[in-house]
Amino acid sequence: MGNGLAYAVLALWPLLAIYWYKTKNINTATLWTIVGGFMFLPVKTFVDFPMIPPLGKETVPVIAALIGCLLIKKKKIAYFSELGNIKYLVVALLLIPFCTAVLNSGAVNIGGRYLPGLSYYDGLSATLNQFLLITPFFIGRQFFKTYEHQLLMFKFLVVAGLLYSIAELFEVRMSPQLHTWAYGYFPHSFIQQYRFGGFRPVVFMGHGLLVAFFTVVALMSAVALWKNKVKIKNYSPAIVSYYLFVVLVFCKSIASIFYGMFGFFAIKFIRPKMQHKIAILLVSLAMLYPMMSIVDVFPHQAIINAAESMSPERAASIKFRFDNERILLSHARERLFFGWGGWGRNRVYNEETGRDISTTDGRWIITFGLSGLIGFLTEFSFLAIPVLLAYKASRYLKSKSEITLLAAHALLISIVMIDQLPNASLGPWLWLLAGILLGRSEKIIAESKKIVTTMART
Repeated sequence: MGNGLAYAVLALWPLLAIYWYKTKNINTATLWTIVGGFMFLPVKTFVDFPMIPPLGKETVPVIAALIGCLLIKKKKIAYFSELGNIKYLVVALLLIPFCTAVLNSGAVNIGGRYLPGLSYYDGLSATLNQFLLITPFFIGRQFFKTYEHQLLMFKFLVVAGLLYSIAELFEVRMSPQLHTWAYGYFPHSFIQQYRFGGFRPVVFMGHGLLVAFFTVVALMSAVALWKNKVKIKNYSPAIVSYYLFVVLVFCKSIASIFYGMFGFFAIKFIRPKMQHKIAILLVSLAMLYPMMSIVDVFPHQAIINAAESMSPERAASIKFRFDNERILLSHARERLFFGWGGWGRNRVYNEETGRDISTTDGRWIITFGLSGLIGFLTEFSFLAIPVLLAYKASRYLKSKSEITLLAAHALLISIVMIDQLPNASLGPWLWLLAGILLGRSEKIIAESKKIVTTMART
């Protein structure tokens, strides 16, 4: 439970959004509303009404953006029209929760712990929640289509990263205190933020891992602007890139530091065409990971051994994650296609005591347990398709600047997908970035077809 300020900020955010949508263009207003909400709203403070998703950090910015688009800018959100084959994914999002509910109507009792069966009410509630959280994807696809829109996104992410870095560096020195000072409580385990003799910054994101990944996104955006020789508020993009990399190191997340180094090197030194191929490879790995884990061909032990050579503590952490994945996946296979649904049914409990003995870290295993293989493939396909379509679109571009941004954007979304294997960082702001990539790619392909058609007629 947050203090009065926490609830006040949640209540005022839609009003701020209305102001932005009235005074700025729809693109800038959307970025401030959705990304800004992730940056500053309180964690785990929400108002819970029946049927609709709890109104909190993840949902309030999306609702605020919907109000801005629909009521202020008078723009309808295209959930079904002009989607091509993606419309089948939208239909799947509608149907999967109900299939899950039908197959899990019976209650489960384990060691005295009672887990209720699911009803159509649960299916409808899950559908509403899923559609709300993924709405930024459709907003991004519809309203961010040009190179200028994509450039605006990259610039905004860099500026947001620079602003946030001040709070990050403060917490590195003073320990994660800002959320407690502002909202009256610390949103996670404090001890988890202690790493390598110091603290990871948490600011208002809930966990140091989320802050680190946010910094990765800002860093990759800065490097893309550097490659295109675009200044950031009159600052050298090279200096900004190096500065954000230093901030990333202070975030003390090994995985994010690796993402940052990889993204920095790939965008700066690898040709865009190869970046697209790397992005497709990463997407393929993310999509195939569940099946590779089921048939035990993924090199889990080799990764643990490699981590052991660098840090026994990190190796132990990775092993803990893999062990939990194994028991959760074993449980999920009992409801392979449509999952176990909510009410904690996707978790693993001691058969004698009923105690929860599982930890869900990765987004993939959470989705797999809740919605099964079909749910996993549906959700992750919304991220994969923009990357694949971007590769197709890149063939039609001639401008070096446009080619550079499109490749960097595709690489960024592929890294987002990879991060969903060990972590659960996927939120509305990342759905927005994925939708922007899809909208930009569709626009490029549509314009090229229009040119070809015009030439054929003449």
